[in-house]
Parts: sequence; structure tokens; C-alpha cells
Amino acid sequence: MAVKEINNDELLANIIKGIEDVKGNDIDILDLRAIENTVCDYFVICNGNSNTQVNAIASSVQKVVSKELKDKPWHVEGTDNAEWILMDYVSIVVHVFQKQIREYYNIESLWGDAVITSIDNKY
Repeated sequence: MAVKEINNDELLANIIKGIEDVKGNDIDILDLRAIENTVCDYFVICNGNSNTQVNAIASSVQKVVSKELKDKPWHVEGTDNAEWILMDYVSIVVHVFQKQIREYYNIESLWGDAVITSIDNKY
């Protein structure tokens, strides 16, 4: 069976659409490609206001990517308590936080060399 090659730009666009569909907040894209020894090409980081919204964001991302690109995450964790859900699409890792947990871990600061693109909320 041939492995289907997914374009990072298409995957990013569909991840962002999935987040926006359920009003995820403060979307940042960290471009890690210029940094040596990174685990992936991009981090997409966003937050929701409750564990229900965090789960809804992760669900929406999975649905949109599955419908549009026929792809699913290689690994998902954190859905039990929904404070921080990590979705690994291999070249792109999505982090969906509750707002206070995102502020506490502040992973954007850990990747200070990354180029960060912030997406304005559409609502």
C-alpha cells in the first residue's frame, strides 16, 4: 500500500479551520524547520476556555483533517482531563490547551528561535 504524501500547507490550513470552527482562541503557528534536531516542522498552539471546548477543538481538527485530507493523527493524548491535548500529525504537532495551562507551560518561550505566526480570531 502506497503512503499518501500530505502537503504541510494543506494540513496547516485544515488544522486552523478545525480550530476556528469551534472558536479556538489565540492560535499560534511555530515554524521549527530552521531549528536543528526538532521533532517536527510546525507546532500549532491554541487554547479553549474549558475542558469541554478543548475536547471540541481536538475533535473538530480530527474531523476536518479526516474529511478533507483523509488523514488522521499518528498519536493523540490528553483527552481524559482535557487540560492539554496533544495531536501528532508527524510533521505538525497540535497543542490544544486550557488558557491557564497554556500560560503556565508557556511552550512558545521554550522555542524562542522559532518563527511565530499568530492567527487573528475571526469572531
